[in-house]
Amino acid sequence: MENINDYINTNKDRFINELIELLKIPSISADTAFSQDVLETARVVERSLSEAGCDNTEICETKGYPVVYGEKTIDPNLPTILVYGHYDVQPPDPMDLWESPPFEPVIKETKLHPDGAIFARGACDDKGQFYMHVKAVEFMIKNNTLPCNVKFMIEGEEEVGSDSLADFLNDHKDKLANDIILISDTGMMANDVPSITTGLRGLSYVEVEVTGPNRDLHSGIYGGAVPNPINVLSKMIASLHDENNHITIPGFYDKVEALSKEERAEMAKAPFDIEDYKEALDIGDVYGEEGYSTPERYSIRPTLDVNGIWGGYTGEGAKTVIASKAYAKISMRLVPHQNPDEITQMFMDHFQAIAPKGVKVKVAPHHGGLPYVTPTDSIGYKAASKAYEKTFGKTPIPERTGGSIPIVALFEKVLESKTILMGFGLDSDAIHSPNEHFGVWNFLKGIETIPYFYKYYTELATS
Repeated sequence: MENINDYINTNKDRFINELIELLKIPSISADTAFSQDVLETARVVERSLSEAGCDNTEICETKGYPVVYGEKTIDPNLPTILVYGHYDVQPPDPMDLWESPPFEPVIKETKLHPDGAIFARGACDDKGQFYMHVKAVEFMIKNNTLPCNVKFMIEGEEEVGSDSLADFLNDHKDKLANDIILISDTGMMANDVPSITTGLRGLSYVEVEVTGPNRDLHSGIYGGAVPNPINVLSKMIASLHDENNHITIPGFYDKVEALSKEERAEMAKAPFDIEDYKEALDIGDVYGEEGYSTPERYSIRPTLDVNGIWGGYTGEGAKTVIASKAYAKISMRLVPHQNPDEITQMFMDHFQAIAPKGVKVKVAPHHGGLPYVTPTDSIGYKAASKAYEKTFGKTPIPERTGGSIPIVALFEKVLESKTILMGFGLDSDAIHSPNEHFGVWNFLKGIETIPYFYKYYTELATS
């Protein structure tokens, strides 16, 4: 592995250009208008695995978008690492907040990325991060240093809930058999503070519809006499939190894991500057559940947030109307022991119960996922820690984060495999937001670090 830096220095322009070409394709799984682009991205990913040296690559059909599979087996008696990633991306909206077009990648310097960052939708989540693995495996294959077997499973529906993956996993258990799963779809604390994600929150995602009168009404003639669905929905949503920002849904906290004072004290040792946090987000103060620190609020506590709300007239100028309908999309991030199906049902029951008689309410569940916590005493974690120590020169910090990767808990249930989350992005990389980006240094550092995970994992697993 010692010549990995020479290989990166020789090929870094090619690596970056290949990623840029991948980022140009608008693989937006949530919008059917881009279905052909999603399928084209799958073909590009399959070709990249083949060119990296995988012996067997294929595009596997599912009921939704396909899974791209690749493998390189050097000895069936050696461990097998399964790399998971996703080639679909979030919608780029709102478009007017992008400083450059989301699918026309550009490299610009930033305060945290003095070596430049690639600005494009999917740069960090997850095209740039899964592509690190493709290039790391390319290096090991071409330099005859691949110490174990590797499989790739790169899907196209992660951003819409991975609906097809449960069937795919159950139908292809033998194909996907592995000793450990490796994912880069998370981040680290800072470029000089490496960290390994050890916990992910789960997810319950719903869409609500509130209907009042059977048609839009003139607000002068009917205002004050009939229920306004937008007003009603706003009050219903506001009631979902109390004055201490606790969620008011009955039973919501019943199964929430409460960390001990000792565990919370250990978490507090991780570097976090509240003033830097506020400055980076341009906010006057933080906000959240009473009794918890900001890092605790976004990692070990459940949340409920409105992700979108609309109804009535939103065009230019004025239209004095009481809308017939109002809508909102709501996500709930869950912590260990909370079940997304149970939480979704609790929400549906509560939201129906608090609706005034003058309106009708519908709640449509979208997708969800279980929380996940990975042990820090496993061979996989130890190998990841050694890999970071080798390339960063310091021991990484275990960190629970607030995001969700629903497939991780499913992997453990169906494939009976633990997952290691080696992310190289930063919180400031604006994933899911306008101006998403991924540092060039981070991209190349991932390519440098990943081969050492293979080395140390194989050594520990076979010793």
